Amino acid sequence: MFTSPLSASPYEVLGVPAGAADEEIRRAYRVRARRTHPDVGGDAAEFIQVQRAWEILGTASSRAAYDRGAGEPHWSRQKPAARGSRLGARSFGTAGGWRRERYVRLVGEWAGDDDVYSARVVREAPWEQRRLLADAIAEEATASAIEHLGIGFTAWHGVELDGDVLDHVVLGPTGLYALTSEDFGGPVRFRGGEPIGSGVGGATPVDDLVRRARVVARAARVRFGGVILILPDDDLGEPATILGEVRGILAAAVRRSALSAALRRGIPGSRTIGGNEVFDVRTRLAAALRVR
Repeated sequence: MFTSPLSASPYEVLGVPAGAADEEIRRAYRVRARRTHPDVGGDAAEFIQVQRAWEILGTASSRAAYDRGAGEPHWSRQKPAARGSRLGARSFGTAGGWRRERYVRLVGEWAGDDDVYSARVVREAPWEQRRLLADAIAEEATASAIEHLGIGFTAWHGVELDGDVLDHVVLGPTGLYALTSEDFGGPVRFRGGEPIGSGVGGATPVDDLVRRARVVARAARVRFGGVILILPDDDLGEPATILGEVRGILAAAVRRSALSAALRRGIPGSRTIGGNEVFDVRTRLAAALRVR
């Protein structure tokens, strides 16, 4: 389904027009499934995407429901789910807030009285505007996962740098991490420590994250144990991938659903902290960081 503001439609995934005949869709699915199957060297994330497209378009009833817009999402900010009696991580700042504000302002200029978060308006928005919303949603999902880590963790969201922003800084028993939440609208692979894929273009999110982490490290006089690129589950073939060291800082890419476990265990090979150092690092960060 339309799982991200940047998601390709199931027709686009299979490479057929919206008015394609059922047999044309069936042939396209078989070709795409063969080409993307992991057993023949295809990408696992792309193969899953093809299977989900077929689930939607493979029967007359599910295709008709999709074409009617049944089940299409509404991208307004969702209220966080109740945690019950469990205490959450301490957090500062608003994840994704400035991106949502900019999205609403830009889309509102041409959408008129229409709901800027409706699936139809989002689909019609220019790529750059959809990307703002996609990244805001990604940051919010990351913040929610961090919140459920518990009181041993502290997080800063939307950390202001000099003309720049670092999505998240997370401090916990396993170390200090800088995080960026991304959504490129489709599966990615890695080359030279950076993601590659149709939606990535020339972006270098890992290098950018390391650069921002180093700015924070100098300002707060702390050392990061690692940096983490967080992507939607459907866009990564594995739950976590170690990308190696970038300018002396260990980097990893992690599925969003695997983030909590990664932060609780720590990234293998990353610098850990403990004891009184945690309190000292928290004090330095609290004094140095400014959040949106």
